Amino acid sequence: MTGFFSRCLKNAWLECAAGVVCVCLLASLPLQAQAAATEATSAEVNQLLVERKPDSIVLSAALKFELPPPVEDALHKGVPMFFVAEADVYRARWYWYDKKVLSAERHVRLAFQPLTRRWRINVASGAITASSLGLALNQSFDSLADALAAVKRISNWKIAEPGDIDAEQKHNVEFKFRLDLAQLPRPFQIGVLGQADWNIFATSMQTLPPQAPK
Repeated sequence: MTGFFSRCLKNAWLECAAGVVCVCLLASLPLQAQAAATEATSAEVNQLLVERKPDSIVLSAALKFELPPPVEDALHKGVPMFFVAEADVYRARWYWYDKKVLSAERHVRLAFQPLTRRWRINVASGAITASSLGLALNQSFDSLADALAAVKRISNWKIAEPGDIDAEQKHNVEFKFRLDLAQLPRPFQIGVLGQADWNIFATSMQTLPPQAPK
C-alpha cells in the first residue's frame, strides 16, 4: 500500500512539473516574438566619437536605421516625428559605480510640408513645441532620404563645457538615440502604445580619456 501511494505521489509531482514547464514555455512565446519584432526595428550606432576641444566637449555619431512603414506613412500624412539623442557623462570610479556628472539632449523634428513638397528638420536642445519651433535651427530637403541622412548624422554636437568635466579623470559617455513617441499628437500616442513597429532605439558607449599633459 505504501508503494502504491508513493507511485501516485511521484506521478502527480511529474505531471505538475510538466505543467509548470509548459506554462513557462507558452508565457515566453509572446516575449520572444516581441523581442524579435523590437530587434527588427531597432537602430544601430555605426560610429561614435567624443572629443575634447579647446572650447567644448563634442560628440559625433553616425546612425543606421530604416523607417518602419507605419512611421513613414504617418510622415507622408503630415504627422511630424521627433527624434531624441541623449549623452550621459559618467566619471569612472574604480571603487564604486561610475558617477553621472552631466547630461545633454538633442531634439530633432522631422516633418513633411505638403504645400512645398519638401521635408524639413528642426534641431534644438530641448523639446520642440509650436511656440519654440521658430527658435530651432532648421534645414529643408527635397526628399525624405536626404532629410533622414541628416537625422542619422550628428556632427560636433557640443555636450559640455571643458570646465564641466575633470580633465585629469577618465569619463564614459553613454549615447542613446530614439524615436520619441511622447511628443507625438495625443491620438497617435494612444494608438502606437506597445507596437514594436514604432520602436527606433540605439545605444552605445564611448570612453573619454584624461587630457594629455601639456
